[in-house]
This record gives sequence, structure tokens and C-alpha cells, in this order.
Amino acid sequence: MSSKRPQETPTLFAAAGLDHDAPHPLPDRLRPRSLSEVVGQDHILGPDGALTRMLETRTLGSLVFWGPPGTGKTTVARLLADATDLHFEQISAVFSGVADLKKAFDAARARREMGKGTLLFVDEVHRFNRAQQDSFLPVMEDGTVVMVGATTENPSFELNAALLSRARVLVFRSLDAAAIEKLFAHAEAVEGRKLPLDAEARAVLVRMADGDGRASLTLAEEVWRAARKDEIFNAAQLQEILQRRAPIYDKSADGHYNLISALHKSVRGSDPDAALYYLARMLDAGEDPLFLARRVVRMAVEDIGLADPQALVIANAAKDAFDFLGHPEGELAIAQAVVYLATAPKSNAVYTAFGTAMQVAKQAGSLLPPKHILNSPTKLMKSEGYGSGYAYDHDAPDAFSGQDYFPEALGRQTFYDPPERGFEREIRKRLDYWAKLRKERGGSR
Repeated sequence: MSSKRPQETPTLFAAAGLDHDAPHPLPDRLRPRSLSEVVGQDHILGPDGALTRMLETRTLGSLVFWGPPGTGKTTVARLLADATDLHFEQISAVFSGVADLKKAFDAARARREMGKGTLLFVDEVHRFNRAQQDSFLPVMEDGTVVMVGATTENPSFELNAALLSRARVLVFRSLDAAAIEKLFAHAEAVEGRKLPLDAEARAVLVRMADGDGRASLTLAEEVWRAARKDEIFNAAQLQEILQRRAPIYDKSADGHYNLISALHKSVRGSDPDAALYYLARMLDAGEDPLFLARRVVRMAVEDIGLADPQALVIANAAKDAFDFLGHPEGELAIAQAVVYLATAPKSNAVYTAFGTAMQVAKQAGSLLPPKHILNSPTKLMKSEGYGSGYAYDHDAPDAFSGQDYFPEALGRQTFYDPPERGFEREIRKRLDYWAKLRKERGGSR
């Protein structure tokens, strides 16, 4: 049987001799023809890369490509099929259902009987439901297909454990500035002309690509279309012509959670400049300011707590100010709250104490409080000792009786341990003083 790959069936346009005149977008014309031409993924395709080692040992197994758009996931899958002499079959979870999967599996089985393997590329694989994902397992296990799934979402959360256990996850990275520059240089070589940009504008165009190789070439093509003869654009003209590419940001995807995590950790780390940067990133991308305001309130109670009791007041005030002023004026109130929280003393003592108290409450069960702090509205309850021996704290020296308020079966517990920071330094002194009085007045057990 011939080892030559079958020629692709010509399209109607190609058969009519019209294909050469059809316009092809620059990203399509510059699509890599071999794995060595793929840029920006050296950790996978370099001399010691994971895929390089697989190809050397001829042990290609099922894979999941995880990474942002425009990083070469589809291209690498197609080139892998070429490099391993597998038939390349592509489906998209957006447009495919059970019938399409069955058709693809049946075709792969037929090829296998003829001695030809199949690399089944599944774009947006995370969009398949659990049952559809499970349908891949038998054909992956018996070698009917080498499944290569592509996803922009975290596979740990979006793919079945059974599917993940049978596939290796390879992470595709956003293209850095050097990789984008390589694409521009390649495009200039193919086009036979330089991008009509000065040095600053070229750097701006690299940033506009936002790590997306396909987007970078589309932007370059738009620049060439817009330029008149001998015209060179500066940065301001470039942004005016392109109207700036919108940031990549899906409020339901990883970018959303990555940025809110970065904002929260910058506040916790007392870095107001980084916190403002991530706040600006999210607002610029269209995040709901009230969502951000709610998260700022959460930061105030989780990371500042009683080290600065004003933090919660200011966070709530920022939310109210945005409600009152709206967009865009109200966003400044959120920014002010972010800076206040980032520069405030930090304490998670209340957060930790509450978590511990919740754990003890769940484990200890329905323990009765000590009888001396229970109300006794009836004679029966009085006869049972309810309220007996209660000391009214306002009548005691320093308004502190030192009585114990924990259930007798539980014994005294310590949950809240304020640090020597901010306002909690004063609380620490107060608690230490009360502990001393409690010991003197016999309230501890």
C-alpha cells in the first residue's frame, strides 16, 4: 500500500481555476508549514520540548492543548498529524453533537481497518457535556483515534477526570513581544515591504496584539491596507486608524478569575500601584463595577478586618458612591477604596477566628450554654437554675465580671488572636487585660 498521503479533493473554485484569485487573509497565508516554524511555544516544540520528545520516540498519545486564542493550538495539531502520518480530522464542540461524534468515530474505525490512523482534533473540547466527553474514552483507549483537544478554559475545571486521565495536558503560552516581532518580520518578508510604522508605533502594535499571533497578523494587514504611499504612522495615528483592539477578557472565563485574584492579592500584599493596575484592567475590559465593589468589601473584612475598622466603612461607602454617581465618575470611589485597603494594616485574625469557630460549632453539636446566662421566664426554669448566679457586667469593676460564657461540656476556647498591628494592637492590650482579670476573678476553667 502506498505511503503517500492522498491528495485533497479540489474545491469548486480551484477546479474552475479561480482559487488563485481568491483573497486569503494574511494569517492564513503565513500559517506554519512545519512544527519548526511555530513561534512562541519553545517549551513544547523546542529541542527539549514535550512534543519534540514524543515525536522522537514515536509515542504520540492523546493530548489536551490549553491556552489563549491565537497561540497555535490548531496549527500544531494539524502539523502533528502530518509529522506522524495520521489522517487529520477536525470537529468543533460548538457545532457538533452526538451524531457528529459517532460519524467521526465510525470513519476513524474504517481508516484503521485500512491501516491508517486518525488524529481527531476537537476544538473547544470543554463545551462538550459530561456524557459527550465520556464517549471519547473507548476510542481513545483502543487506539481508534489520537484525540487532541483544544481549550481556552482550565481543563481541571472543565474536563472530566476520566478524560484527563487518558490525555496529557500541554500549556500553550501567550506570545511574547519577541515572538510577535518574528511574525511581523515573516509577514514583511512575504509581503516584500516593511510595516509603515515608526519604532514607537511598532512597539504599540506588538502590545495591541495582546499575545495573540493571529490577531497580530490581522492588525498588520489592517495597517498595510490603511497606509498611503510612503506614509509612516506614529503611535497616535496607529491607535486612531485601528481604533485599538479590545482587551481579551471573558467575564466567565479564566481571564476574569486571574485578574480578580491578582487584584485581591495585590491589595493583600499592600501594593496600591499593582492593585490600581488590575482594577483598571478589569474596568477597561468592561467588568461590572459593582462586582468589583463587592469584592473590595470582601477584601476589607478578610484581609484588613479590625486592624483598621474604617476599611469596611470605606469599602461600603465606595459601593454607595458608585450607586449614586454611576459610570464613569463612581469608579474613582472604588479606586479610592482599593488604595485605602492596600495601604491599610493587614489582619486576617477575625477571618481565621470565624473559620475556627464554625468548625468547632459543627463538631461540638448542640451544647447548652451555661445556665447562669440563660433567661428564666418561668418558675420551672428558675428551679432548674436558669439565670442563677449571673453577674451583670456593668455592675462589676471595669464593667467586666470575668464569668465564663462557653458551654460547660466544651470548656473555654480561644479563636480570636489579634496581631500587634493597627487598631488590633489596642484590642490585644484589652484582651490581655481581661484575661488577667478573668484569671483573678475565677472565670476561667
